[in-house]
Amino acid sequence: MNNNEFRYVCGQTGHGLSRKGCHIGHYCQLNTYDYLADIPGNEQFTDLVEVQFKNTRKGYYRNLNNLPLQKGDIVAVEASPGHDIGTVTLTGTLVPLQMKKANLKSQDEIKRIYRIARDTDMEKYHEAKAREHDTMIRSRQIAKDLGLEMKIGDVEYQGDGNKAIFYYIADGRVDFRQLIKVLAEAFRVRIEMKQIGARQEAGRIGGFGPCGRELCCATWMKNFVSVGTSAARFQDLSLNPQKLAGQCAKLKCCMNYEVDQYIEASRRLPSKEIMLQSLEGDFYLFKSDILSGMVTYSTDKRVAANLVTIPASRALEIIAMNKKGEKPDTIEEGGRKIPEKPVDLATQEDLNRFDKKKKKKKKKKKSGSRNDQPSEP
Repeated sequence: MNNNEFRYVCGQTGHGLSRKGCHIGHYCQLNTYDYLADIPGNEQFTDLVEVQFKNTRKGYYRNLNNLPLQKGDIVAVEASPGHDIGTVTLTGTLVPLQMKKANLKSQDEIKRIYRIARDTDMEKYHEAKAREHDTMIRSRQIAKDLGLEMKIGDVEYQGDGNKAIFYYIADGRVDFRQLIKVLAEAFRVRIEMKQIGARQEAGRIGGFGPCGRELCCATWMKNFVSVGTSAARFQDLSLNPQKLAGQCAKLKCCMNYEVDQYIEASRRLPSKEIMLQSLEGDFYLFKSDILSGMVTYSTDKRVAANLVTIPASRALEIIAMNKKGEKPDTIEEGGRKIPEKPVDLATQEDLNRFDKKKKKKKKKKKSGSRNDQPSEP
């Protein structure tokens, strides 16, 4: 495969995008599109390279050996101790920008890339990865036997199999010193414990949301912002925990996506505490459609009675008139009046109207049967 082709085939054509900027399928999580990949000399701009490991873990390394690295190459990088195996996800100009975004201030402690992974490196890598699931199940049982209030959500072995990272979830502080000793004796590797949140665990496990798409925390989301129930109130969402919670049992992160737009649109609506005064009576705000800018008023403060839907601009106009001591004939635009009494659907028709029709049908049958009889000679 020459340099003018994809490292990984994302489609038949580039469709105007950078041909080298696509990502490989297995490591598509937290992908950074390299829109500068086709610029000549972009890879020689810096020796910094972004390398991604299992799920959401990334690292930045120096290419001191001047290896011809491209996105998708599997490399062996420096680790403590030994080496680790990862996939190159970004090279060139965008790497320092990504490091700045990740708040990596010091570049002195950045480790280096050893080489492009060999066959022996890949054999050790696959052997270590095959042990991860069994290690996670066994470590959960060990933590339970020790009486620790924690959950081990994932285990990641280093590429050479000399180290294992245990990702755990806990509500409070956990004294896992005894746990580390037991795990080290059981698995004969160096142990590292990392505490993660429920959203990070969902990102590592992956899955699909109710929207039908892959979870945001498993694809592109890096920083998790706190989500409150106020975001649901601003968007007039039902405060049902089963509908508002995601697979991590926390409030859905997507509720923060449009809340700013709803807050901005709600500023153009009248206040719920202000009633509209007209010659027909007083009207109280019943509900609001924030995005369409329509508000519905009721003649009763507690129940829905004689509902009238008007634009928010009309409501603000009436409020301005009421402040001047003026009252319009009707709150609706065009002067159409509202019924004085509430409309009751049960009183519009007689409840016994179907019974009357049945009686009429019986009379017709009797009269018809008499007429059908043959006359006597």
